[in-house]
Amino acid sequence: MPTFEDYLNNVELQELLEELRVPRIETLMEEVKHFTEKEAERRDKILLSYFGEDEIKRIIDSIVQGLLSSPKLRKDAEVLDVGAGSGFFTVKIVDKVSRHLPEATFYAMDLTPAMLRVLARKTPEITPFLGVAENVRGSVEQARKYLNIPEKFDAIFSTLMLHHCLDIERVFESFREVAEVNGKVVAIDLCRHSFEEFREEMGDLHLGFEPELLKGIAEKHFSTVQVKKIPGICCDHSGRSAELFIAFMTP
Repeated sequence: MPTFEDYLNNVELQELLEELRVPRIETLMEEVKHFTEKEAERRDKILLSYFGEDEIKRIIDSIVQGLLSSPKLRKDAEVLDVGAGSGFFTVKIVDKVSRHLPEATFYAMDLTPAMLRVLARKTPEITPFLGVAENVRGSVEQARKYLNIPEKFDAIFSTLMLHHCLDIERVFESFREVAEVNGKVVAIDLCRHSFEEFREEMGDLHLGFEPELLKGIAEKHFSTVQVKKIPGICCDHSGRSAELFIAFMTP
């Protein structure tokens, strides 16, 4: 089995996006450039500055609670983080879930190679691979040519990833395609806000989401959907504060 670095050296990102038939490839490549040049090596410090340690702990605990709630995951569950970035949240979430499910295996998908390299340096317990949230199934199929990755997952989670996606409805459809029949999806992201400058400063494609609107989109693809604000947690950047919500979905 090739190493992660061997895998990255064998994949040309532009060609991968073309293979996955992703629209607006130039926009995504600009996203990759932003995160490579401005955030990859600084991502963890940036997140700490936005939220602070106490609120980050609450975000992590909220994801973990969702993953461990009903329907109960099997003891050897396969769990995927979509849009894992540098693994700032991923590693902490995996550590907590592993205490309850020591036989579970964990995977992390992101579009930016530089971000995944940071994640890979942190732990060998998570298998990272390249991909886009709008086509997780295709991303998995491409990665399986090089890495040992399952076709479907018992649980999928994402943390502050949705506002970087081109097509939100396609993201939820994509999650559904790779979720096991008794699986679950847990996502945390920003509520709708008015800070247009976040697009330039943080590479955001969406200025958050109205929870009820997002719930309606998710209900087209999942039988059970719960979306609610997380009281008292905000992304606070230079005095500009955006609330967070958590979404829980089952097929």
